[in-house]
Amino acid sequence: MMPGPSALASQVTAATALLLVLLLIDGCVAGTQKVGGLDAWAVPPASRPDVYLRWGKSAHVRLGDSLMFLYPPGHDDVVQVTARAAARCSVSAPLLRLADGNSVFNLTAPGRVYYTSTLPGHCRKGQRLSLDVPTANGTYLPPSADDLAALALLAKLPPAAAPTKALPTLASLDDDDSGAAPPVARASVLAAGVAALCFAVLVYKET
Repeated sequence: MMPGPSALASQVTAATALLLVLLLIDGCVAGTQKVGGLDAWAVPPASRPDVYLRWGKSAHVRLGDSLMFLYPPGHDDVVQVTARAAARCSVSAPLLRLADGNSVFNLTAPGRVYYTSTLPGHCRKGQRLSLDVPTANGTYLPPSADDLAALALLAKLPPAAAPTKALPTLASLDDDDSGAAPPVARASVLAAGVAALCFAVLVYKET
């Protein structure tokens, strides 16, 4: 017998939660970082147009770490692009595109990496991210001419056409009228527990 819609929804919810927990458990060792903190991946609001610029500057990544982008599946995507494409907000030939709502990109090579959305106008409205990945010994590669051009674009604030509403939070994704917590919210509760476990493990290792 085929499972009903509610059973399928529960299975999807469980799979989403398990994926997030496994990624975070792996992040205790490998360093998986949720892009944007508590905000979902989306066009920044006019009140915080530089949210990804600030996050990219404050995030401390290492070679071998991973970046996790969370957003409503089917409503957005994430692409990794070259420095030249980032400087032009060109998304026609991305290096990699993911659109599953729980997109994980592995930082496997040193140098500057660039991410944005393929939705029309989103890149120029500030939904773009750049990070500098160090070498294995912690040093950074000098920026190329394309890197400098891309960084000049990233430093510019998006136009006033950016939406004024706030970024969606993880708890607001997949809202429904059933009164039950949405899948990503449930996964976030589990993620908080895993984060506490990671902290406890680190403290134990220090004692």
